[in-house]
Amino acid sequence: MKVIDVNLTGTFRTCMAFHPQLAETKGSIVNIASMNATLALPRIPAYCASKGGVVMLTKALALKWAEEGIRVNAVAPGYIETAINAAGRTDLAHYQRIADRTAFKRWGPPEDIAGAVAFLCMPASQYATGTVVALVGGFLAG
Repeated sequence: MKVIDVNLTGTFRTCMAFHPQLAETKGSIVNIASMNATLALPRIPAYCASKGGVVMLTKALALKWAEEGIRVNAVAPGYIETAINAAGRTDLAHYQRIADRTAFKRWGPPEDIAGAVAFLCMPASQYATGTVVALVGGFLAG
């Protein structure tokens, strides 16, 4: 329950809290989804469901708020080297098994996600809304 409360309900409440300011400024939201919104894993069903919900929330808000000039997008990271998975990455066989599934044979750094988020906030992406950008290093390609 906590995973859904944080990931989905928290995202919804944050979007709603910023709605008035976004409407005034014709702002942009970039939600954080996950590749597990579409690639389910049996050991983390609540996480997968919560991130699937973030994807649908992103699309629904994009349609609802478009007339106010608000763009709503999301990024869906794959395996990114963060503090939350640092302990698991110490198992080199596990790390390499995942890295080998990517086109680049590595996990991604957080900067790769930040760059996509920045782009989705820029005027250069002004036609993007309701879009979910998968940042997975090719993990889902094959």
